[in-house]
Amino acid sequence: MPTALEIQVKTLPDSPGVYQYFDKEDVIIYVGKAKNLKKRVSSYFTKNHENGKTRILVKKIVRIEHVIVDTETDALLLENNLIKKYKPRYNILLKDDKSYPWICIKKERFPRIFSTRRVIKDGSEYFGPYTNVKTVYALLDLIKELYPLRTCNYDLHETKINTDKYKVCLEYHLQNCKGPCEGLQTEENYLRDIKAIRDIIKGNFKESLEQFHQIMLDFAADMKFEEAQKIKEKLDSLQNYQSKSTIVNPSINNVDVFSIISDETHGYANFFKVMNGAIVQSYTTEIKKKLDETDKELLELFIIETRQRFNSLSREIYVPFKVNLGEHIKVTVPKLGDKKRIVELSERNAKYYRQEQFKQIKIVDPERHVKRIMGQMKKDLRLHEEPRHIECFDNSNIQGTHPVAACVVFKDGKPSKKEYRHFNIKTVEGPDDFASMEEVVYRRYKRLLEEDKSLPQLIVIDGGKGQLSSALKSLDLLGLRGKIAIIGIAKRLEEIYYPGDSVPLYLDKKSETLKIIQYLRNEAHRFGITFHRNKRSKSAIQSELEKIPNIGKQTITNLLRTFKSVKRVKSANLNELKEVVGLSRAQKIYQYYHKNEL
Repeated sequence: MPTALEIQVKTLPDSPGVYQYFDKEDVIIYVGKAKNLKKRVSSYFTKNHENGKTRILVKKIVRIEHVIVDTETDALLLENNLIKKYKPRYNILLKDDKSYPWICIKKERFPRIFSTRRVIKDGSEYFGPYTNVKTVYALLDLIKELYPLRTCNYDLHETKINTDKYKVCLEYHLQNCKGPCEGLQTEENYLRDIKAIRDIIKGNFKESLEQFHQIMLDFAADMKFEEAQKIKEKLDSLQNYQSKSTIVNPSINNVDVFSIISDETHGYANFFKVMNGAIVQSYTTEIKKKLDETDKELLELFIIETRQRFNSLSREIYVPFKVNLGEHIKVTVPKLGDKKRIVELSERNAKYYRQEQFKQIKIVDPERHVKRIMGQMKKDLRLHEEPRHIECFDNSNIQGTHPVAACVVFKDGKPSKKEYRHFNIKTVEGPDDFASMEEVVYRRYKRLLEEDKSLPQLIVIDGGKGQLSSALKSLDLLGLRGKIAIIGIAKRLEEIYYPGDSVPLYLDKKSETLKIIQYLRNEAHRFGITFHRNKRSKSAIQSELEKIPNIGKQTITNLLRTFKSVKRVKSANLNELKEVVGLSRAQKIYQYYHKNEL
């Protein structure tokens, strides 16, 4: 039986994120980032490490925690924040003077835009942090090219401009600035550019692209092709630039973020502590339901317990829906922007945690895993009992030849291949899917009843309402209607049809129930096509041998059993044929293939 740590490593997600290693004292001893969490963490336990400290670190790992993020950039930033907060023994400590750069829109009249490594709470806007200084400079160069802005640090108060205190500098003459210091650019016009720049930094290019595109068209209409080309180059620069993501907006400070997702039996809740624009703490857990509690009830309980556990004094929390926590805590349900994104990131971590729990349960407690899947199918398909035994039917008649059908059997959500069955269609002439379905369903369950074998809890018919109606006729004849649940699945939009109901059911495309039904359908199709192909192939072989005069079916069977193929029969000499079918038949076969040589 694998250890808890081994199971945890096996079930990590293939996503970017940050991992934390804990020792037996439950102290963080190492924090790392990864493009693929599963691959990176697994490498610690599968490689022979030359570094002695790494070997010691691996021996001390007792528990692993991780946080899922959107990108590698986010992982790098979060790793930096956690290392600074916890100072793990085996990490290099990054000092504050090595912190990452931000882009600042200064709070002032005619705001300047510049890069900085210091975030000062003076009302200015900060965007970042950026892990690569080159990215910051590239973005600032793009902004400078698109929008002429001032770079001086003058106090451009209205009275000072009106009294002609300042004179335009070289930047004005180089067309890098429009001269607001002499009143040559209005504040309204300048702030319009600042709004466009703010959108570009955030990655919202739509308005700027539309604006530049219209200016380009206007220049072209006025035959000003050089100016139009310059605008086109700006458009190209904008379209080629991809904004870099950030962990959290720096304006989000001292906030707790909570989210929850749930299924029939458990809730999965996540907590983020956000300080000074960075995630400094993350915790995810499973909550077992006792009385079918709502997500709101579970989340309220989780928030209270988690804030006590981590001694949180934050006055504000972000959650995906309203909760009641008294008057002393401000509850925010973000609708858009950076606040909404941090709640979505929390929800994503809860979802990943749920998936990992399922994977671990599948390894250590298979019966619980099966019971959960069966319970989910029972609920999703509105069944009276768990579909532990499912059978699926599919017809195969390519170009109307050799009609056959397949029945596949699933037990506890898995294929039971020894119980798969093929059917040659006996009573139907020509390609008739409906009649063929009626025949095979009748034959299958008539035989199960005669042999007193267990019947399935669910029958799945590959097809829409027509095939489902045909299968129902057979169940009626056998007196099984109402005793076995039956549904049809149509290929086009994966609609689920029920007897007597013209409105189909549409399952969530990501649901486990739909995946199992699709697996059943695909298995039935594969199994039926294979049988059909073999039958056509065998038929083609036999038809060639049947052309030989006075050669019966038994002789053909004996020939194929010995020689395996028509080609080998054709190349066999008279003595070889004689040993299998006797002299008289051997002469007929040999003469048929070699008559041109005689």
